[in-house]
Amino acid sequence: MHYLIVSFTHKNTDIKIREKLSFLDKTEKRYFLKKLKIFKYINESILLSTCNRVEIITSVKSYTKTIEYILNELSHVSNIKQSELESRADIYEDNGAINHLFSVMSSLDSLVIGETQIVGQLKDAFKFSIDEGFCSQKLSRAMHHAFKCAALVRENTEISKNPISVSSVAVSKAKDILGSIEDRVAILVGAGEMSTLAGKHLITAGAKVIVVNRSLEKAEKLAQELGKKATAKPFLDLKELLNTYTLLFSATGASCSIITEDMVETREFKRYWFDIAVPRDIECVVKDVNVYAVDDLKEIVVKNLSLREEQAKEAFSIVRHATIEFFKWLQTLSIDPIIKELRSKAKECSQKEIKRSVKKGYLPAEYEERVEKILHCAFNSFLHTPTKKLKELAKKPESDLIVKSIQKIFEIDENSIKKIHAYKCEYHNTHVDNGDNK
Repeated sequence: MHYLIVSFTHKNTDIKIREKLSFLDKTEKRYFLKKLKIFKYINESILLSTCNRVEIITSVKSYTKTIEYILNELSHVSNIKQSELESRADIYEDNGAINHLFSVMSSLDSLVIGETQIVGQLKDAFKFSIDEGFCSQKLSRAMHHAFKCAALVRENTEISKNPISVSSVAVSKAKDILGSIEDRVAILVGAGEMSTLAGKHLITAGAKVIVVNRSLEKAEKLAQELGKKATAKPFLDLKELLNTYTLLFSATGASCSIITEDMVETREFKRYWFDIAVPRDIECVVKDVNVYAVDDLKEIVVKNLSLREEQAKEAFSIVRHATIEFFKWLQTLSIDPIIKELRSKAKECSQKEIKRSVKKGYLPAEYEERVEKILHCAFNSFLHTPTKKLKELAKKPESDLIVKSIQKIFEIDENSIKKIHAYKCEYHNTHVDNGDNK
């Protein structure tokens, strides 16, 4: 069994490619995960799709065959040539895969280092995969430890102090452009998590917010949550609003653009629109309208990176250590069942020989129980040192080879070794500020 991650992020793909690769709803995710499930070399899979990344997290029997299959299936659903996907994809195997997963979970691989949404997004992806039967023991182990690693990073560094998100970066960019947005009116399109975060940052900055959503009920609910400086308007008013006010922030889950060039009228004032959705909500090139998409916010992201550089070093150190500890832990899982099986075989042999001795008259039947206890103590004494040594070796890289050798020498069938139950992730017990799971 191997861990494998095929990764497309803001680091290796631009927003146009990420739009085509994004999975917008559960139906699309379910279809793709089903395609992975039927492939004989894939054991389990999790699909993470957000505005900045698409990650296919898998447990596999073969690297090469699985990578080719995943890229081929992605090519079909995205209409991107497989050769282009191959040239862009970051591929992580075993240690690299776990280290990458832990880094992503700890928000060290995010466009905005230290942002808080990624944990919630991964928990949702994991929950979906578990509930739909695409993920079981193997990936559950990795995810469980990834959550623990992220918690360690949060507890031992200040990387998530005053948490930053794409939404907050967009609002920060607006403040940089205009100097201040206090008492300015900002149109907020959408009522999901990303829109909610943007709305909260706008209110904190002193702006007035008009929430627009296809569901007026949801818009009103968000406006009420944001407070007295927020109001809701029906979606039919969007055209009038975007031609009236300077600021617009859009973060819907729409599959195509909702703001197009034909909706924009000429005005004497400049407008600044922030499209933080993937796929993008805004599709227009109009004079005096400046549109900023996710990839255009990197200037502030670079500033964010420099401010958090020292904390990031410490966080990456925690991730490296957690990766090493995870594989040590995995090795102990194979050692303990081996020891148990060796003791079971020893007990079986002793009982068999005692019964044979009684049957042939070598041993009186009334002594059977006493002799069994003596042999049990003898085998325990004999296996004490090997057991101790095996547990020590479990922490070393050569453990796998030694385990395989013992299995072969003592003819221990791998299928007879009891496996531990999958760790149940605490995703349903832990409250996390989720991002917009587009």
